[in-house]
Amino acid sequence: MIEIDIFIAESLGDGLETAVSSLKAAVQTTLTHEQIESAALSILLTDDAEIQVMNRDYRGEDRPTDVLSFEAGDELGGYLGDIAISVETAVVQAENAGHDLVEELQLLAVHGTLHLLGYDHLSVEEKDEMWGRQTAVLNQLNLSHVIPNEDPHD
Repeated sequence: MIEIDIFIAESLGDGLETAVSSLKAAVQTTLTHEQIESAALSILLTDDAEIQVMNRDYRGEDRPTDVLSFEAGDELGGYLGDIAISVETAVVQAENAGHDLVEELQLLAVHGTLHLLGYDHLSVEEKDEMWGRQTAVLNQLNLSHVIPNEDPHD
């Protein structure tokens, strides 16, 4: 069984509830692609200010970012961890890329889930593997037109 909890920060107001099912589908598709049958994770949709604090406190980078993943580690059984997504940054990235916000949020959910599963993009080899998996999942979601952000800091 897959359990996905999604929380929306009060600072974002209303209007993101419609994205919840799309985000759950993105995570479910990622886990299925990775042959994970039982897991739990949470996603926080937040703003730039809150994600900047997290990025500063946990990564030492005092700036907003699009997505952060916090692996739970093996000691929590099937709980993979937490993902934080800045909706404000996602809006800008979606506009720059020419697709809609929900599609960008799905991309970031896939990306964050892959990080929770241990994938990274610090080296060329790691990035090639992670981007390949990410592209395969996006294709399964009919989002082949959604291209990941190439920010060197993420």
